[in-house]
Amino acid sequence: MRHVVPQRVADGRDTSVAGLAARAAAADTADPLAHLRDQFDLDEELVYLDGNSLGALPTSVPSRLREVVEQEWGRGLIRSWRDAGWWDAPERVGDRIAPLVGAAPGQIVVGDSTSINVFRLTVAGLRAAVGRDPRRTELLVDGTTFPTDGYLAESAARLTGATLVPCHPSELVDRLDDRTGLVLLNHVDYRTGELWDLPALTAAARGAGALTLWDLSHSAGALPVGLDRAEVDLAVGCGYKYLNGGPGAPAFCYASSDLQDRLDQPLAGWCSHADPFGMEPEYRAAKGATRLRTGTPEILSLLSLDAALDVWADVDLAEVRRKSLALTDFFVSCLDALAPPGSFRLLTPREDGRRGSQVALECDDARAVMATLERQGVIGDHRPPNVCRFGFAPLYTRFVDALTAADALSTCLRARVGIGRA
Repeated sequence: MRHVVPQRVADGRDTSVAGLAARAAAADTADPLAHLRDQFDLDEELVYLDGNSLGALPTSVPSRLREVVEQEWGRGLIRSWRDAGWWDAPERVGDRIAPLVGAAPGQIVVGDSTSINVFRLTVAGLRAAVGRDPRRTELLVDGTTFPTDGYLAESAARLTGATLVPCHPSELVDRLDDRTGLVLLNHVDYRTGELWDLPALTAAARGAGALTLWDLSHSAGALPVGLDRAEVDLAVGCGYKYLNGGPGAPAFCYASSDLQDRLDQPLAGWCSHADPFGMEPEYRAAKGATRLRTGTPEILSLLSLDAALDVWADVDLAEVRRKSLALTDFFVSCLDALAPPGSFRLLTPREDGRRGSQVALECDDARAVMATLERQGVIGDHRPPNVCRFGFAPLYTRFVDALTAADALSTCLRARVGIGRA
């Protein structure tokens, strides 16, 4: 059954709380993903809209971790590197993530943090670009990027001698030239929730002879990505947001199959060696995506992420995207109907094709506003100076949650300007 997709206030429908509640109930009833909520350990007294920072706990994880700790570690001990498949887990879990980002098997490994992987692939990408064409010494980095990506890009530029060129994604096409080696972009703006056109920008970079590196932290698990189809060269993604792997869950690296064996990554450790147990004094890179590994994998958190991925079995990413758009659209329409005019400024684009799976807005004293909502059982987050962010995880967020949050936020905003409920 297809979703009941709410329309904006302008459609003339009942925009009272009761009318909005009826629309939310109808949408939740028609939701083909509604049953997945039962696979998460959620407090029914809370409205959790911060899955874009930390995903909810899948019910499959605690028992799996007990098994890993008590049996594989406790009884199997060091034998579990072999008998329980620990050694190959980075590649195996990578292959489980691959369909969620539109990648064929053998192109993703899991391990380390997103920050480490951004640095690793930025340096590797720059080296590959210069190796192919010595003129390619410029690193174009998303001017709106999550700060750590910018810090790491600056560090990578110092290490490689590249010239760092900040560039807003909307200006990228005009900034590309024969000096551009690598383009580092965020698929979804962490602050505003704006979705950038990955296929079009990748094609533009490729047409100019540059390589691309995409940060998928706010898109993997929230919407279809299509890495292979778009001919993306490199990508990184987060394991603990929409993939629900738990706090500090390892991140993932993607390298296209045609680029892998040309990558010279800067963190060449024993686990990326062609013969890691040969203990050779000289380094020989492993074939394929395995060369993106470095040191001993973080087994407990890696296998927690592995268990969390069980919830994705047979999930249709097209339905995930449809629900994400419907949820965020409904949330905004509720705010339009319930909040005082001028009490907030929407930062997230209203157009479906330009929106990720979060809604961000500016309002006065946003930190205090979000603290008030938290006391009322609505969890989002604040970004300085005055940004309120609400992340909608389609696997477990309901339309009634969107309405509850919008109503609570609107009540808070009305109180701040001295207006009662209409």
